[in-house]
Amino acid sequence: MRVSGFILWLVGLTAFATVIGYQGVGTVAAAVAAAGWGLLFVTLFHVVPLVADAAAWQSLFESPKPLRFASAIRIRWIGESVNQLLPAAQIGGDFVRARLAFHCGVPGVIAGAGVVADLTLGILTQILFALIGLTLLARVDGVEGTLVLAVIGICIISVLLALFYKVQKFGLFGFLTRVLQFVARSREWMSLVGSAKALDDSLVNHYQRRRDVLLSCTFRMFAWLIGAGEVWLALYFLGHPITIWEAVILESLTHMIRSAAFFIPGALGVQEGGMMVLGGLIGLGSETALALSLVKRVRELTLGLLGLVAWQVSEGVWHGHQRS
Repeated sequence: MRVSGFILWLVGLTAFATVIGYQGVGTVAAAVAAAGWGLLFVTLFHVVPLVADAAAWQSLFESPKPLRFASAIRIRWIGESVNQLLPAAQIGGDFVRARLAFHCGVPGVIAGAGVVADLTLGILTQILFALIGLTLLARVDGVEGTLVLAVIGICIISVLLALFYKVQKFGLFGFLTRVLQFVARSREWMSLVGSAKALDDSLVNHYQRRRDVLLSCTFRMFAWLIGAGEVWLALYFLGHPITIWEAVILESLTHMIRSAAFFIPGALGVQEGGMMVLGGLIGLGSETALALSLVKRVRELTLGLLGLVAWQVSEGVWHGHQRS
C-alpha cells in the first residue's frame, strides 16, 4: 500500500465516520436495519448490471472472442471488488482486469487495449447517463437553473464526443494508457501490454469495429439504467419507495460524484455526502439517504470480499501453473 493511497483512505474514512456520527450511529443503524432481508435481494440484484458490464467489455474483443463470457464476468467482478475495497485509486481494478485477461490467454496488447477502450466508453456512457439524470432532476425539482445546467451539459458532451472521434487516430489511447499506468502506480502495466504504439494500433482496431463499439455502449447504458433498480429496490425495503425516475436521478448523479472522487478509495464519505444532498432534492430525509448509501456499502462489502478471495485464488492458480 503506498503512503499516498493510505492517507487518502484515512481521509475518506474520516469523512465517512464524520457523516455517520453527525447523523447519529443509532439512528443510521436503525434505518439500515429496516431493510432486513432486503439487503440480500439488493446484493443479488447487482449481479444483473455486473453481467451487462462484462458483456460490454467482451463485446470489444474481435471475434472469435479471446475471452470466454464466464471469464469476463469473473474478471469484471474481481476488478470492481478491487476498485471498491482496496485503498488505491478507483482505477487499480482495471489493471487487475488486464492482468487476469492475460492469464486467461488474451495477448497482453489486446487485453490492455480492451481495458482502456472499455474504461473510455464507460466514462462516455456514464456522462450520458448523468445527463439523463440531470434532465429528470429538472422535471422533478422544477428549478429552471437545473434545466439550463442539463442543456449546457448536453452541449458539452456533444463537443467532447466530436473531439473524441477526431483524435482517436492520433495516439490518444497510448496517452490514456500511460495515464492509467501512472495512476495505477505499477511498472508491470507496460511490460504486460507492450509498447504504447502497439496499444494505439490495437485500440484503433477496436474503434474501427463500430458495430462492436455500439454493442458495447448499448450494454453499458443498459447496465447504468438497470443499476437504478438497485436504488429503487433498496429504498423499497427501507420503507421509503420512490419512482423509477427518481431512482435514475440518484443512481446517475451519485455515480458521477464517485467518479469525480476517484482518487479517494471507494469514494468513502463522498458517496454518503452526495447521496444526502441528492436525496434532499427529491424529498428523502438525510437519515434515509444515508441508509441508502450504507445499503450499497453492504452490497459492495459482501460481493467485494468474495471478489478479492476469487482474485487471490486466480493468482494462486496462475502461479501454480507457472511453476509446474
